[in-house]
Amino acid sequence: MSTTTGEPAVTDRDIDLADVDPLVRLREPSDPDCDVFLTGTVFLDIIFTGLDSAPVRGTESWARGMGSSPGGVANMATALARLGLRTSLAAAFGDDHYGEYCWDALEQGEGIDLGLSRTVPGWHSPVTVSMAYEGERTMVSHGHAAPPVDGAPPAYPPRARAAVASLVPGRSEEWVARAARGGAKIFADVGWDDTGRWDLAGLTDLEHCEAFLPNAAEAMRYTRTDCPRAAAHALADKVRYAVVTLGSEGAYAVDGATGETAEVPAIQVSALDPTGAGDVFVAGFVTGTLADWPLADRLAFAGLTAALSVQEFGGSLSAPTWGEIAAWWQHVQGHEGQDPAALRARYAFLERLLPGQDRPWPLRRAVPTIGFRPAPAP
Repeated sequence: MSTTTGEPAVTDRDIDLADVDPLVRLREPSDPDCDVFLTGTVFLDIIFTGLDSAPVRGTESWARGMGSSPGGVANMATALARLGLRTSLAAAFGDDHYGEYCWDALEQGEGIDLGLSRTVPGWHSPVTVSMAYEGERTMVSHGHAAPPVDGAPPAYPPRARAAVASLVPGRSEEWVARAARGGAKIFADVGWDDTGRWDLAGLTDLEHCEAFLPNAAEAMRYTRTDCPRAAAHALADKVRYAVVTLGSEGAYAVDGATGETAEVPAIQVSALDPTGAGDVFVAGFVTGTLADWPLADRLAFAGLTAALSVQEFGGSLSAPTWGEIAAWWQHVQGHEGQDPAALRARYAFLERLLPGQDRPWPLRRAVPTIGFRPAPAP
C-alpha cells in the first residue's frame, strides 16, 4: 500500500506490537472459521480534509489534506478486522484500478477474507468523494448496481459467530434469515427512512436480530416516543439488545432478556471527520458482545473506538487498532485534568486486553492514496 508524499512509511500492522484476540478465551476447535460475516457495496472513498468551510458555488476550494481508501461496507469490515475478529466480506469489485486497489487494501492490508467476493468484468467501482469541514461532512457518490451473478445464487453466508446487516424499510434480505438459522448473532443498524413512514413492522429482518443499534432520532421515530431511553425500552421488546446512540451524550442500552440497562457518556474529543464513526461503534459493540463482556463495558468500548475514529479522516482509514487503543489508555491516565479513579472504574477492563508496551501519543498514520506505483525492479 502506498503513502502520500511526506508521510512515514508505517502501516497499522507495524503500529501493533501484539496481536490481540478478544475471543481467545472462547475459541474451540469446533468454532467456525469466520467470526463476523457481512455483505454490501464497496466504494472507493476519496476524502478531502482541511477545508475551512463548505465549498461555495462558482469558486475553487483547496483542501490541505487528501486521502483515499475502501469505503461503504469496507468501513465496517475494516473496523471489525482491526479489532481482531476474523472477518468475511462478500462484495462485488470493479475490474478497474480502483477495484484492484480496494481488493488489495482489504485482503492484503487488513487480512479480510474475500473468498466470497468477486471481480465483475466491465463494471466500474462506485466512488464517493467526501469533504470534511467544521466537524461535518458532505459527500457526492456515483455508481451503478453490480450485475447479478449468472446461475446459482452465491454460496453465502458462511457459518459465523455473527453477521452485520443494514436494515431497509420494506425489504428483507434472505441471507439474514439464513445466517440466523445457522447460529449467527445478527447485529443491525438502519438508515434514514426517506418514505417518512417509520414503520417498525416494515423492518422485517428485525425478528432475526440479536442487537439493533439505531441513533436517537431513528429510534424515537420508529417507536413513536419522545425520549431515546424510552425508545430503547420499546425496541428491547423486539431484540435481545437495543442500543441507542445519543451523539455527544454517549449511548444507552437495554438487555431485553434480563431488563438490565447501561448508559455510558461520550468521550469528548476534537473531531476531524465523523465518516465511519457509526460503523466503528457497531464493530466495538459486536466485539464486546462476542467476547461476553458486561453490557456497560461493551458500550464504553464501542464509544471509545468511535471517539478515536473521528480524530482521523476517512472511513476505513480511521478505524482504530489495538495499538492505538493501548496508546490512548496509557496517555489518558497521565493526562492533567482526568480523574484516574473514574477512568479506571470505567475502562479497567482494557487492562487484561491491551499490549503493555509504551506507545507515543498521538500515533501518526500512514495515509493511503491512489496514483503511486512501486519502483520497477532493477
